[in-house]
Amino acid sequence: MPLPSDERIIQLANDLIAQFDVLFGLHPGFRPAHAKGVMLSGTFTPAPEAAALTRAPHATRASTPVIARFSDSTGLPSIPDNDPNANPHGLAIRFQLGEHVHTDIVSHSADGFPTRTGQEFLEMLRAVAAGDPSAFMASHPAALAFAQSPKPSPASLATEAYFGVTAFRFINQKDEARYGRYRIMPAAGLKHLDDAAAKALDGHYLFDELASRIAAGPVQFDLLVQVAKPGDTVDDATIHWPADRPIVHLGSIALTGYAPDDDLHRRIIFDPIPRVDGIEPSGDPLLELRAAVYLISGRRRRQAAQAHA
Repeated sequence: MPLPSDERIIQLANDLIAQFDVLFGLHPGFRPAHAKGVMLSGTFTPAPEAAALTRAPHATRASTPVIARFSDSTGLPSIPDNDPNANPHGLAIRFQLGEHVHTDIVSHSADGFPTRTGQEFLEMLRAVAAGDPSAFMASHPAALAFAQSPKPSPASLATEAYFGVTAFRFINQKDEARYGRYRIMPAAGLKHLDDAAAKALDGHYLFDELASRIAAGPVQFDLLVQVAKPGDTVDDATIHWPADRPIVHLGSIALTGYAPDDDLHRRIIFDPIPRVDGIEPSGDPLLELRAAVYLISGRRRRQAAQAHA
């Protein structure tokens, strides 16, 4: 996972990390965003129709091992799960294709993103840190719509839906290409809590509930791809495609236990760019920037872990 060659992207990535530090404080060894999390392991099994969309290895093999990380929002490692700011929740999935070979999905439980570019996102974070983002929101309707969209607390991390932020170009064995966005839907169904019910629960209720649930059996999700039609915007994460766009079932994810390595939390750096044959990045400007943010902050996290060792 290399850093982008564009120095402006690297600088913007560093500026974003610094702004997260302003908002949430420094917490060595933790992510600057989605700091509180848990790592699980399991298996991905492709659906029969997956190969018609992509020739990626995990879509054509019988099964692929996965590592998944659920997380609360913010850069606060001890944020209560029932704090409204813990929403939206994150889900990152690594498909382990071979030794040191993988591809990742990074998603969150809000469908979309507040800004089209990283520079706009930085401006939004600065406005939030200043205590009055109203002027920014007034001039950025997509950010206002994202902020105002409902983000209820889930009853369980296993009863939440998760969405890929950006579109990707999926290519099959016939070199047919279609753009699509990931949706990860819970096999147990969507279940959310109202504010009063969430407040009545313990601040670690999501992670405790997940432990009980996975002890009783696999936590399962359906991995779907909403496919764009010609003419749909594929390089802007703030734009939703119409609901009538086809949905392809890529496969099923079964999480069966905790990841065996406790240190994996600090070592693993998820990559928003697929970097695998059969799935290519779109022209969305967020992709390279997000990859740079994850890599730079991941290196910082690893250095903190080494200093502690």
